[in-house]
Amino acid sequence: MSRLLSRLGEDIVLYGALAANLGIGVAKFVAAGLTGSSSMLTEGVHSCVDSLNQVLLLYGQKRSRRAPDHIHPFGYGRELYFWAFVVAILIFAIGAGVSIWEGWRHIAAPEPLESPTINYVVIGIAVLLEGGSWTLAMREFARAKGDLGWWRAVRQSKDPATFVVLFEDSAALAGLAVAALGVWSSHAFADARLDGVASIVIGLILVAVAALLAREAKGLLIGERADPATIERIRTLVAAHRQVTAVNHVRTIHTAPDSVFVAISADFDDALTMGEGETLIERMEAELREAVPMLASIYIRPEKAADAPSISPLATS
Repeated sequence: MSRLLSRLGEDIVLYGALAANLGIGVAKFVAAGLTGSSSMLTEGVHSCVDSLNQVLLLYGQKRSRRAPDHIHPFGYGRELYFWAFVVAILIFAIGAGVSIWEGWRHIAAPEPLESPTINYVVIGIAVLLEGGSWTLAMREFARAKGDLGWWRAVRQSKDPATFVVLFEDSAALAGLAVAALGVWSSHAFADARLDGVASIVIGLILVAVAALLAREAKGLLIGERADPATIERIRTLVAAHRQVTAVNHVRTIHTAPDSVFVAISADFDDALTMGEGETLIERMEAELREAVPMLASIYIRPEKAADAPSISPLATS
């Protein structure tokens, strides 16, 4: 039961965003159908894409929690990173593509808007719902980032579900502001093409978000190290044993947001026997797992300092 509650807590941001986007999407399409607004239509598509993205991330979360097996001995944690990359592609291909195409079509063949009131009402409701989802995502991300700056926290985050929703909701709020401006300007200046321009601007916002998410997801999918503080803690714990004369390198890679594989090369005292070395390694592994619970797999290799490969400081992580 406690595990189930923990998982629901981890996914609350995704569930909140999904509920908000489903309701908002329906309202936007109704408003677009009644008024003929291009920017509201693209905002409806945007909400549908966001809803699909949340479903994919929830699916990725579920798949990533599968236990290791003989085919995937380190588990399926990085499957979440794959679906995060798919989300970035969908935002670019569908969200941004449809928005820019619809905007261009509306500029080429402008259709006067029927009534801005419906659009304003829907935009106001959407801002409230998206704002609630954004606040939830912001609160969760702020809790997870600790003392790190916002941009640095995004770059170092290994859980795409948190920053993907945050970026999507931020883009959605920006898109709503642009849509409102497009509807208002179309009526104020009696030029329906301005609503199409707003649709294109929304598309460009989505292009920027998709590019940023794709960059972050690609790094996670290829494999990123643990944070430097964790690496230094591992190195310190190993070096603290008097039988270890040198720690050659500590190499880590995230196999899931909360799971890390570490490979350690250390020079042991030549006076150690084989049995003593095995006992020492077992003791170090137990200490490391207790001190750094996210270490799912630990590999410690006795190796002469002179024989250890020479690698750059960045590669050691």
